[in-house]
Amino acid sequence: MHGHHNEALVFLALLIATATSYTALDLAGRFGAATTRRARGAWLGGAAFSLGGGIWSMHFVAMLAHSLPGAHASYGLGLTALSFLLAVCATGAGFAIVVHLRRRVAALLLSGPLMGFGIAAMHYTGMAALRVPMTVSYDPAWIAISLVIAIGAATAALWLAFMNTGLVEKFIAAVVMGAAISGMHFSGMRAATFVPIPGGAPLQSRSVDLEVLGTVISVVTFAILSLGLLAAATDRRRAQQSQREAELLRESEERFRLLYRRTPLPLHAVDPNDDILDVSDAWLALLGYGRDEVIGRPLRSFMTPASAQERAGSTWPAVAETDALREVQAGLVTKSGRLVEVEMTGRRELDAEGRFASCIEGLVDVTARKEAENALRQAQKMEVLGHLTGGVAHDFNNLLAIILGNLELLRKRAGGDERSRELIDLAIQGVERGSTLTQRMLAFARRQSLDPKNIDVGGLIRGMAGLLQRSLGPHYELHLPEAEQVAVANVDENQLEMALLNLIVNARDAMPAGGSIRVSVEAVQTHGAPQQIAIRVLDHGSGMDPETLARATEPFFTTKGPTKGTGLGLSMVHGFAAQSGGKLYLSSTPGEGTQATMMLPAALAPAPAEPRQSLPEPAPAPRVAATVLAVDDDILVLMNTQAMLEDMGHRVLAAHSGDEALRILEQARDVDLVITDQAMPRMTGLQLAEALRLHRPDLPVILATGYAELPPNHANIAYRLDKPFFQVQLERAVAEALRAAPDPNVIPFRLPAG
Repeated sequence: MHGHHNEALVFLALLIATATSYTALDLAGRFGAATTRRARGAWLGGAAFSLGGGIWSMHFVAMLAHSLPGAHASYGLGLTALSFLLAVCATGAGFAIVVHLRRRVAALLLSGPLMGFGIAAMHYTGMAALRVPMTVSYDPAWIAISLVIAIGAATAALWLAFMNTGLVEKFIAAVVMGAAISGMHFSGMRAATFVPIPGGAPLQSRSVDLEVLGTVISVVTFAILSLGLLAAATDRRRAQQSQREAELLRESEERFRLLYRRTPLPLHAVDPNDDILDVSDAWLALLGYGRDEVIGRPLRSFMTPASAQERAGSTWPAVAETDALREVQAGLVTKSGRLVEVEMTGRRELDAEGRFASCIEGLVDVTARKEAENALRQAQKMEVLGHLTGGVAHDFNNLLAIILGNLELLRKRAGGDERSRELIDLAIQGVERGSTLTQRMLAFARRQSLDPKNIDVGGLIRGMAGLLQRSLGPHYELHLPEAEQVAVANVDENQLEMALLNLIVNARDAMPAGGSIRVSVEAVQTHGAPQQIAIRVLDHGSGMDPETLARATEPFFTTKGPTKGTGLGLSMVHGFAAQSGGKLYLSSTPGEGTQATMMLPAALAPAPAEPRQSLPEPAPAPRVAATVLAVDDDILVLMNTQAMLEDMGHRVLAAHSGDEALRILEQARDVDLVITDQAMPRMTGLQLAEALRLHRPDLPVILATGYAELPPNHANIAYRLDKPFFQVQLERAVAEALRAAPDPNVIPFRLPAG
């Protein structure tokens, strides 16, 4: 006989099978989301327990649903427990095989049959636990059908368990699996045939309500499955929340990364090894690299050797102690090789465990500031040197004036002693050479006396061709501007010739074995600036390194060796160009040569035509004995001037200051002429001349000085005499001043007011 089934319990068994399948799929789905090995093992064990235990519960409830007419059934505890273990172990083994075998198809082919046979073994073990006074026989065909259904259901469960399915797909799969599991059970039950034992114990009715027992088992099963679903839902909710937080964090990090990279400030982040983690776009623009070229490289690889050594030795270790960098100076090298001076300020960042994670540093490009500071220091140094050189030259001029004046007076008294006259002439030549040296010093100090005129620079250079070629020698080829190149500058002609000669000689000395020197002239017009005349002297000599180039215009700086140069050539050109309203530019490359460019102000009018012949210089006016007031704060210079004037036949009054000169003039009304020094304490020569213009406007003044910082065409200056001067120059100055003096007997005509 086959008996019959309780429909309520059969439905309950189907419901358990479906719920079991859904719970197992849901718990197994959490396996992939787990982040730890323990969590993955827990979810896998839960899925295996839910599926195995649920199948066992469905099997037991379905067994209770089956009843035999008039027979009392009982179950053996040992076989019942064994059937439960078989179900759980079979599902657990199947899940474990799928997880650990990387080849998914092979894993399913191995684990599906294993799990299916285990579930079938659970079923028939449970059948064996059934105690009834009957013999049980099985139909092989239905046994085969139940095995096929068990293996298919197990394989489908293992395949679906690790697929990322949605709620609807998971529910449909659970219904199908529940039906398959139930079909396996009822196919196995259909295979069983119960035959009463002849002469056996009488058949008795059951004493336990099957529906109540099935309901209790179902409630326990559903409670266990609900706990599993609740755990999966809680974990899913936490995972979703973590995922949302992670997405928000990624979005925040991405926004920070974009903000970091697009900030207008050059920024970089480095790891504890000082390797670059990230840089801003402004950092890349500053150094000219691409992002792929810098990420992962040591920051020190972009520094100058000195800065890299300092960062490795002191700066970077200090970050571990102070947690910050504050305005650390460093030199970076761009991709093109240009040096960029920066100040680095940064702070160390720690991770959640308090370990050094990174250091974010900002850069401030101070290259322009450094260049400006260097230029300012250079300008201040040159200004100080200029003042020092000018003061030395002024004092030296006074000494030369004393020596020259006394030598001339001594020469007159030498009479016919030719040997004495020769020695005196040699001494005078030495004074002249000393005067040339002081002129160069004054040129650097911008205190030389200039007489600017409109000069055709190209014509002047071509006119110097013979002199320049003789200065060079036969081993040098000189290229001068073409005749059609006309460039007119407003400069002092004599000083320009001297400056050009200095540049040519410097170019010659840079090429000891000979070579080519090119001189060019052109008018240069820059936007928003007056037109200038550029005079360029180019050689192909040894050139200068940056350190030498920076000091080339310093006075007394030379690389020519002892006795081969004074070190005043380029400094004189520099001072002459600056005093003329221009500038000297030097560019040089070691081993390739040097180009000196002298920029001078262009003339507003063309240069005057040169006269066909020079007019003879007018002879000095005949000597007229005059009363001259000589003023100088240097007693030796004053005595020398006084001696020269007295030798010329003049009556001389001497004053050591401007105040003393004014007091003398208040008493001596017969003074015809005043000759005064400029640089005197308390009252300069110009201030004295201004005071005389108010009290004695008819009194001519000769200003004897070596300085050029004087206003042009001063109203009361009749003549300007440059120190040191010869007696013949002094005589000419006195004659010119007395000739220009107004006649005191002539009353100036004035128109009546109104």
